[in-house]
Amino acid sequence: MSRTPSKMYDVAIVGFGPVGQMLSLLLGRAGHDVIALERWPDPYDLPRAVHFDHEIGRIFQAAGVGEEVRAVTDPVPDHYEWRNAAGEPLVRIDWSGNGPSGWPTASFFSQPELEAVLAKAAEGQPTVTVRRGCEVTDLQPGDESVRLTTRDDHGSGEVRARYVIGADGANSFVRSGMATSVTDLGFFYDWLIVDTQPHEQTEWSPMNWQLCDPERPTTIVSGGPGRRRWEFLRLPHESIEELNTLETAWQLLEPWGRTPQNTTIERHTVYTFQARWVDRWHEGRLILAGDAAHQMPPFAGQGMCSGMRDAINLAWKLDLVLDGRADPALLDTYTSERSEHVQHAIGMSMALGQVICVLDPDAAAARDQLMIAAGADPQHALPPTPPPVLGDGILKRAPDGSRAPNVGHLTPQYEVTHQGRTALLDSLTGGGFTILTDGHQPADALDDAERDFLTRIDATIVALYSEHAPSDGYLDADGGFLPHMREHGHVAAIVRPDFYLFGAASTGAELRELIGQLSEQLSHPAFPGAVSPAPEPLMAVE
Repeated sequence: MSRTPSKMYDVAIVGFGPVGQMLSLLLGRAGHDVIALERWPDPYDLPRAVHFDHEIGRIFQAAGVGEEVRAVTDPVPDHYEWRNAAGEPLVRIDWSGNGPSGWPTASFFSQPELEAVLAKAAEGQPTVTVRRGCEVTDLQPGDESVRLTTRDDHGSGEVRARYVIGADGANSFVRSGMATSVTDLGFFYDWLIVDTQPHEQTEWSPMNWQLCDPERPTTIVSGGPGRRRWEFLRLPHESIEELNTLETAWQLLEPWGRTPQNTTIERHTVYTFQARWVDRWHEGRLILAGDAAHQMPPFAGQGMCSGMRDAINLAWKLDLVLDGRADPALLDTYTSERSEHVQHAIGMSMALGQVICVLDPDAAAARDQLMIAAGADPQHALPPTPPPVLGDGILKRAPDGSRAPNVGHLTPQYEVTHQGRTALLDSLTGGGFTILTDGHQPADALDDAERDFLTRIDATIVALYSEHAPSDGYLDADGGFLPHMREHGHVAAIVRPDFYLFGAASTGAELRELIGQLSEQLSHPAFPGAVSPAPEPLMAVE
């Protein structure tokens, strides 16, 4: 039986895992007609991803589900530690307290519980339609839209949308309809993942750590509230088939005191960790996000985090394009900005993996000696990696047209007080573009056209005061924003909807110039490298 589509959707999202859910939620909250197509009829009820960092917490906050997410996560109270076979610390990374985004530095969760929060919020949006058990079998991109052929229990159907986002995993069907190539760094390790529910309440200290034992490198981390995860590296003499059995899982857990009498195994499976990315994430009306665009080893806990960064970067740009407030070429900056940023995460994950996955006893002993001599300080004990900065895109330009220095970095989020209410900044502004100013004076000189532009892009001017803020001002409650701005001689800064710095200004005149640049870039988003081949890997594999 064939069904004729009754409407044209703004966006069709193929895949309704965490990234597809976040995209549905963000775009739905922006008022766009979204349809999410998920091939599986029921949510996947077993753990997979387990970690997110402070920046991702801020994304959940922006999506309106911050408190619901907090309720199903465990913030890390201590450090992330690596130990050698003798139990000596090789590196200790402080994960306690809040990170720069105003959220816990690291949080752990059970993916089914997190997905339930995101799915409920997305499905609660009046402009979002979710079809589970609906597989996409064909896609035909056109000049104005994409036609998708679907199949479900009722037969075949058709969906039309102005844009299609493939959030459909590493074996993405949407990606198969694109001409893009893939850069693969040839990093392959097989690990047995064992997710458990201990029967007793136990305080695990440290909550998360790595055993760097050449006899069997092992990861021991939280699996979210009430859960623990063990990961065991496959040794050269073992096959995947013999490693991936319930009997083997119990044998490997036994030295850790875990038995069928005190523990339930929720899941055991072998994952092959890889390091690769798609060279172009946007072709015409087809776009990729999450695992469809990149895969990485889990050693830095940045797999799902990177997909969430994709979602918020893409959502604000697609929002402006769909409404006609920005040129469609703006979407080209999605690849250039996110690809370079995700290569940092991949490079960092590989660097950590190359330290952990050492099976030669002599090489492990030499590694241990160097790391112990560095005092377990991550700044000295771990290999250097590039900073997590956006690639070229919608960022302040220097007078010669090149990218200005110190832009594209994640900005912090502090508490501020406005009209008697004290909360994290985004909770008061509602997100979107934010113009931080030292008092009202930097923005006083803006003309009507500049203010109209800021209104069109839903920007909020946040006039900060260190004390005695006027009724329309914001008191810098934590003393977080203004000391940093004044230290660098800045009177204003433009923060993008994904929390990255567009640029800063030292005078009111420079702020006007900065706003002019943002307006020009959204209207004509051409920049060096915008349509160039994919960049070289940031980190070579030896």
